[in-house]
Amino acid sequence: QVQLVESGGGSVQAGGSLRLSCTASRGPHSSYTYMGWFRQAPGKEREGVATIRTGDGRSFYADSVKGRFAISRHNANETVYLEMNSLKSDDTAMYYCAVAASLPVRVPLDPRLYTFWGRGTQVTVSS
Repeated sequence: QVQLVESGGGSVQAGGSLRLSCTASRGPHSSYTYMGWFRQAPGKEREGVATIRTGDGRSFYADSVKGRFAISRHNANETVYLEMNSLKSDDTAMYYCAVAASLPVRVPLDPRLYTFWGRGTQVTVSS
C-alpha cells in the first residue's frame, strides 16, 4: 500500500506558474518505480501529464506540456514535484499523483498502469 498526498494547487491567471508537490508513504513491502502526475478536467478522461522514474530520474511528458512543465523528485523524502509554467486555461483540471511499480517505457503515461492514487489537487487557470 502506498498513500499519496498532493498539495500546491490553486487559482492563477494565464501565463502564471504553480508548483505541485506529492509525498508518498509506503507500507511494509510496498515499492514503486514511477511517480507521475495526471489530470482530469470536467467531462474529460484522465490524462497523463508527466512521470519520473525514481531510480535514474528519467522523465516523460505529454506533448501538451513539454517545455512548460517540469517534473522532479526528492527520493529521500519520497516527494515528487511538478513545476508548471506558462499556464493556460486548458491546464485547468484536478491534478492527481500516482505511482506504478513498473511500466513499459512506450506508454509511461497510461493511467491504467498506475496502482495507487492520491485524492488530487485543483488547478484553475483563468484567462
